[in-house]
Formats: sequence, structure tokens, C-alpha cells
Amino acid sequence: MPRTRRLTTAATAVAALSVLATACTGQSGTAASDDPDKEVTLNFWHGWSAPSEAKAIEENIARFEKAHPNIKVKVTGNMTDDKINQALRAGGDKAPDVVSSFTTDSVGKFCNSGAFADLNPFLRKSGIDTAKVFPKTLLEYTRFNGNQCTLPLLNDAYGLVYNKDAFKAAGITEPPKTWSQFAEVAQKLTKPDGDSYAQLGVMPTYHGYETTPVRVAAQWSPKYFDADGKSNLAKDPAFANMLTAQKDLVAKLGGYEKLEKFRSTFGDEWSAEHPFHKGQVAMQIDGEWRPAMAKEAGVTFEIGTAPLPVPDDQAADYGKGYLSGTIMGIASGSKKQNASWELVKYMTTDTEAVVAFANAIHNVPSTLAALESPNLQVTPEFKTFIDIARHPKSNTTPAQADGGTYQLTFQDLAYAVEKGDVADIPAGLAKTGQQIDTDIAKAK
Repeated sequence: MPRTRRLTTAATAVAALSVLATACTGQSGTAASDDPDKEVTLNFWHGWSAPSEAKAIEENIARFEKAHPNIKVKVTGNMTDDKINQALRAGGDKAPDVVSSFTTDSVGKFCNSGAFADLNPFLRKSGIDTAKVFPKTLLEYTRFNGNQCTLPLLNDAYGLVYNKDAFKAAGITEPPKTWSQFAEVAQKLTKPDGDSYAQLGVMPTYHGYETTPVRVAAQWSPKYFDADGKSNLAKDPAFANMLTAQKDLVAKLGGYEKLEKFRSTFGDEWSAEHPFHKGQVAMQIDGEWRPAMAKEAGVTFEIGTAPLPVPDDQAADYGKGYLSGTIMGIASGSKKQNASWELVKYMTTDTEAVVAFANAIHNVPSTLAALESPNLQVTPEFKTFIDIARHPKSNTTPAQADGGTYQLTFQDLAYAVEKGDVADIPAGLAKTGQQIDTDIAKAK
């Protein structure tokens, strides 16, 4: 099942967590002195809200409490980042001790400000080598400048979900592997209907739900920052190549205005009215949850999944994709950090717990052992995303002191490029890079 964080705009989440990060400075975790073997009640806040998701959390907590009978966990779900922010600022016994957040983009702020405790001392004390437990990419978005202030809790992998019946009707025998093939297939699958579409091959615009600039750019394996921590947008050709390729696809499928007019007819992303469910689009850039959601929505066609296509000159790297996920950390102001660590350690590193949670909400596991577990429920559609998560070239957006602000700045440029407001892409990237450097300097 999907997670409700995707209903929150990135800008809102970053703004809320910016306040949180500057409001909490707390201790690093090395000062934790509570006895984890004593009777204690922890406040655990998370953002999941769907009944199946809440049930999965409750089941995991029940297993934890059985293994740690002295620790009781009071669970509060459906918590937005804004509510978490307010509670951490207020502090006190009702504030969360442990938090699960959907906003991986703000890890840099969490770590840089001390809003969350550094987990390195706890990891060392428990003898946990994170490099042997978690995939490398997941570690990249859960730490900043050596501060491991969060750990991964499940994983999202992004790929291509497609309508097999529509492929067969168009004479297409396999999903596209390169970007040029992708553009060709998208055109074959598109059926114009006057100034609209009877069927669109794929919605290529960046407002098209999960089709964000950073997820598309991942197929080019971009390097966002150089060795000195400066923006690399203008230096790495990956960014200009990606923006150019996407803009070209927009033109081939009818142009920005026509596509956006069609997009305005789409239903909610998390309902049966999703355009993929209804057959309005034949291909969808999406996460591992989409096939299960489509089946639950009662689609009548056969669903296929595949990695997103790669640039033609990177055909050998086909199979990679963008990775993200949920993070879990300990509030630096908590006076129960050792007991809190027991909960965090269990939910993020215990193979049985990770696999059970992944099975329950149709997400990719976040540990190497869980990815290989025989108890992991893997359908053919889901296996694609497991393989993307394992691919050595899969990548993510790195943590920064300004949280996800640099991503929003790049996103704004991408919006302007696809709309036609920025014709000189190299100049636009140079200007955007300068703004990113300014914002990060101010955040430090």
C-alpha cells in the first residue's frame, strides 16, 4: 500500500522540517543514561494512516513488546511532519521518543541541527556494521557528514508499470530498455482523440504524479555535488541530457499544453480513478506499490513491471532506478534514548520484523538480509522492484544541510524547461547551481 506522505508536497514538508530542525538541538546520543531494562513507556509517532498500514505497525509493536516485556510502546499514527515538529518543539512527556518520517529529503537538517540523536554510538555498542546490514544507497539518504541520525525503515524503488494488453494491441513484445526505445513505445501506445487522447503512452510531464525530475534523472546516474560540496548541475552533462530528453518526449507526445490539459482529467493518485487504473495511460513511472493498488482497484488488464529505461549510452546499466524510503530516528530531547534504541534497532535491523512489515504494506525491505529472506512475499510484478533495489547503479539524492531545498530548486528549473520558459538549458543549470550553493551556505 502507498504511504500518505506522497500526498504532501515536498515544499510543505521541507518548510515544516526546517522549523523543526532549527528548534531542536538536543544531545547526540552518547549522553543517554536511561536503563533500557527498567519498566518504561515509549512514545512512537509515525505517518501511516491506512487501516492495513496501522495494523502492520501494531503487529510489529506487539512482537517487539513480547521480546522486550519491560518496554511498552504508545503508538500515534497519521502524524504529519508539522505535528511532529510542534511536539518536538514543545517537548515534555507527551512528545515522541521515536519518530518514523516520510521526509528523507530533510535528513541533512535532522543530522546537522541535532534534532535527532546520532545513532553511531548505539550502533557501535550493539556491534552493528551498517555497511553489512543496509544497502549502500539507503545509507546515503539516512546520514549526513558522518552523523547517522536516522536508519532506513522499508524502501521505495521506482520503475515502470505498464499495461500488457495495450502493449500486445500495439504489437510491442517487451518493455523499452533505452530512452530512445521508451520514446518510440510511448508514441506507439498513444491514441490521439481530437485535442485530447483516447490513450496516452505515458504522462511525461513532471507534475505527473511520481514522474519527478530527480526520479527521472536517476536513470542518468547524476552527481549532484562535486568533491568540494558545490553544485554540480552545470558540470555534469547528465542533467542537461535528462532535461533535453524529457522535453523532447513531451514534444513528441503532443506538447506541454495538450498534455497538461489531459492531465487535468486524471483522478486521485491513490484511488481507483488513477489514470493507469482507468486505461488513460498505458505506462506509468511509479513505485513498487502500484501493481498491488491496481489489482485492488479491479483493473481488467494484465500488469507488467520493468526498470525505467536508461540513456542509450548507458544501456549496460539497465535495471537501475531511484531509491528512497521511510526513515526512523530518536528525538534528541528524549530521556529514554537507550530504550528507544531497542525499538529502532528492532524495527530497522531485525529481519523478521522488516520482512513482516514489508509484506504487510507492499514495500521493498530495507536490509540486505530481508531482501534475501525466503519469507519475503515476491510476486513477479514485485520482483522487478526488488531487483532495482539490489542493482549496484541504483541511486538517490544525497543529504544536504538545506534538506530538500536544493531538489526543489532543481525541480523549479525542470518545470520551466518542459514548459518552454527556459530555452538555454546550460545557462539555466548554471544559474540554478549558484542558487543551490547560496542556499546551502546559508543553511550551514
